[in-house]
Order: sequence, then C-alpha cells, then structure tokens
Amino acid sequence: MKKTAIVLLVQFLWLGLSAQEIDADLLKVKNRLDSILSFSTQLKLEVDISFINMPVKKAQMYYAKGKKVKFSTDDFVMLPKRGLDFSLNSLLEYPFITVDRGLEQRGTRTYKAINIIPTDKRADFSIATILIDTKLKRVVESEINTKKDGSYLLNFQYNADSKVLPDKVTVNFEIEKIRIPINFMGKDTQLDRKKMKAAGTKTGAIYLTMSNYHIKSIL
Repeated sequence: MKKTAIVLLVQFLWLGLSAQEIDADLLKVKNRLDSILSFSTQLKLEVDISFINMPVKKAQMYYAKGKKVKFSTDDFVMLPKRGLDFSLNSLLEYPFITVDRGLEQRGTRTYKAINIIPTDKRADFSIATILIDTKLKRVVESEINTKKDGSYLLNFQYNADSKVLPDKVTVNFEIEKIRIPINFMGKDTQLDRKKMKAAGTKTGAIYLTMSNYHIKSIL
C-alpha cells in the first residue's frame, strides 16, 4: 500500500511539473529573439586565461535562423562553447521547466531571476539561472551549469535600450583539471603548459565585443 502511494505521489508531482507553464517573461524574450531572421557583426575577441597569451582576434560573425553561427577571419579565433548563442537556443532546445526565483539587483538595477531546468536527458546542462530585464525584454546575465564543462557566467551589455542583441559579452568560467572549454589555434598564440598542468582550479574569462550589426528581422 505504501509503495502504491509513493508511486502515485511521484506521478502526481511529475504531472504537476509537466503541466507547469513556462515563465511569461522568458517567452517574451524568446519571441523577440525569434523575430531575428539573420544578422552579421564584426567580432573582437580577447581572453584572460593565465596560461594562454593570445593577441586580440577579429572576425566577421554570421547568423541565420535555424543554422549554426559562421565566421570569416584571416586567423582561426578562439570559439567559446558558451557566449555566442544570443538566441537562447542552447538553453531552450529541449523540453524544460522554469522556476521564478524572485528579484536580484545588479548595481542600481533590479532584474527578474528564473531557473531553467531541462527535463530531457539530451540537454547538455543541468540548470541555468538567467536575469531578465522585463521592461526591455532581454537577458542581462546567465549562469549555466553544464554536465561536462563546469559552470559559465555570462554578462551581456547593451549600448542602447532599444537593442535586443548585446554589444559586449563577458564569459567567465572554471577550467577543471586541464579541460579547456574552448577550441583555439593561431600561430601567434602562446601556451604555458606548466601553468596549464599546475594543480588547483583555474578560471578564465573571454571578452566578446560586437560592432556594426546588420540585422534582418520580421518586426
């Protein structure tokens, strides 16, 4: 009898989660981003990683809805696994639930915090916390806990209230053991292997600056 009650309780809780509505403010942000059919921008990339010495890299970045981001550059630039997905597709690709975490303050501004929790095993993250500017309908910060590559903290900066795409993104992350959550190349990039293999948790930051946006939108 107890076993049956437990099973029924689990089923009830699961149905409750499955029926949960997705946060309305998140949907507003998603709908605004979904209105972008394509865009291109000039990209400047800088890194702050103790064992990597790499000069500033520049590239042209291209995005088309439903396709992977493409780059055009004279040199192969470092590509962060997180930070270039302005569409939120990587977080919303598979079924998920949301949890309202109330309000959080950054400086003098207050934002809505929500958790995104995937309900599909195919998702590559376990939980994400994003801060939403509900008035301007855009994300200003996201913290993503991945299943294999540690956690990432992304900060998005916009040069104008009307903008939906960021002008600057800062990606902070932990480097567990010698796992580097980026691919990198370039003849002018120097790698200090002793520092890379040294014991202890390492951290890094990537700074992305976008300029000269050309956006095609349905709005």
